[in-house]
Formats: sequence, structure tokens, C-alpha cells
Amino acid sequence: MPYLSKIAINPRRPGAMRLLGNPHAMHAAVLAGLAQQPVTERVLWRAETTNAHRPEILVLTDSRPDFTHIIEQAGWPDADGGQPLVRDYAPLLDRIAVGREFAFRLTANPVQHLRHPQKMSDEQAALRAKQDTMDGTCAERKVRGFRVAHRTAAQQLAWLLSRAERAGFQIPPTRTTSFSAAAELGLGEPGEPAPDVALTARDVLRFRKHKGGREVVVATATFQGRLRVTDTNALRNALLNGIGPSKAYGQGLLTLAPLAQEPQHA
Repeated sequence: MPYLSKIAINPRRPGAMRLLGNPHAMHAAVLAGLAQQPVTERVLWRAETTNAHRPEILVLTDSRPDFTHIIEQAGWPDADGGQPLVRDYAPLLDRIAVGREFAFRLTANPVQHLRHPQKMSDEQAALRAKQDTMDGTCAERKVRGFRVAHRTAAQQLAWLLSRAERAGFQIPPTRTTSFSAAAELGLGEPGEPAPDVALTARDVLRFRKHKGGREVVVATATFQGRLRVTDTNALRNALLNGIGPSKAYGQGLLTLAPLAQEPQHA
């Protein structure tokens, strides 16, 4: 039975700064909240930092977690509203039906795979040199290529639109004439409403898993908009397993909410 948890973080505590500043450390803290060790289930999480005074961590797990340790290190242990909220995720999954629309939010790591990227990191260059010493071409060895981040807003929005169908949804045209990030970037047919999605945040995370280790770089994009269900099983799979790479670093968690004009469901 999946559970969605919301953990309030106190940004003034040293432990909070350490966790928020290093996705590897946050991932380890999240996994420590599960009783079954070592953890074998899929775990997704996302940092919500829109409110700088009260950031939150959303976590999706298969088993019921206990995040007391995070609250003690980085939250408000004894304050009203300081305890994690843990909710059964099954009711949301049960409400998914073809044709139904939801508001959605997703922070992801939009990437592409290139056989011969123009600019390679030191690690990629070393791997390519190692491959060149092997017999056969990359194609013969079925090498997929190097993972390269999409850097521009247009590329990142196009990445999401290209993955919507396989994830069981489509992003319908916007209902209003108000600003649309997709329209501004030329996504959509000329003269037609653009997809109802906005790119609300873009960032590049830089951190090290261990002191003195290599730097990890993850380009992130946060999308917010409206989706329409086209395949219930595919969307449930996307909700439970995430979209895109770098899930251990807080990427890929897709969350849904009722649209403003729809009544709240129990």
C-alpha cells in the first residue's frame, strides 16, 4: 500500500541546511525512515522550496514510513504542525479514470542520450576513451550513449510533452488567454492554444556524495499545469515509479491534485 508523506523543514537548523543542500544526504535520510533495511522498494521524493521559511519534503513509499529522525534533525519536533503528514495514496490511484483531468506538479531531470556529445565532462571523456579501446563500435555494442541534460526552457518543456503519452496522460490546450510558458517558447501549433503547462522553476544542483568525491551535476525543471488521463495503468505506473532519471536525487515524483473548479473528494 503506497503512502505519500509531507515533512516540514525548519531552514534555520543546521541539519536542515545540510539536507536541503545535498540531495545525496537527503536521499539517505529518507531511506532511513523505512523499517525494512536494506531498502528494496521504490522511493520517490521531492523538495518543495517555494516557501523559503517553511520548505517541505514530499516522499512516496510502498510501506508506511517513520520520519521522526528528520523532524528531530531538521524540523520542529515539538511545535504544532511540525509532525509529518502520512496519507494512504490508494484513494488517489482509485480516482484515476480515462478522460479525467487533474492539476499536476513534477520536478524532473530532463535529459537526452547522445552518442557523440559536443561537450563531454571529464568522466564522460574517460568513459569514451575506455570504450574506444574495446572491440566493435558503440552501435555494435548497443551502447546507448551519454546522458546529456536539456539546458533550455524550450527543450525541457518539449521533453515533458514527448513523455506524456507513455506516462498515460496528455496536456490539453490552455483554457485561457493568459500567459503560457509553452506558447511563449513556440510549443504548439500556430494559431492554436498552447499546452496548459508552465515551467515554474529551473535549477542546476551541484553536490558531492562524499567529501573529496567527484561533483554531481543535475539540471532540474519544475513543471506545473493540467493533464488529462489517457491510460490509467500507465499513469498509475508513472505516479508510483516516477518520470525521468535521477530519482535518488529528488527528481521524477509526479503529484496530482483536483482542479480548482472540481469539488474535493474524500
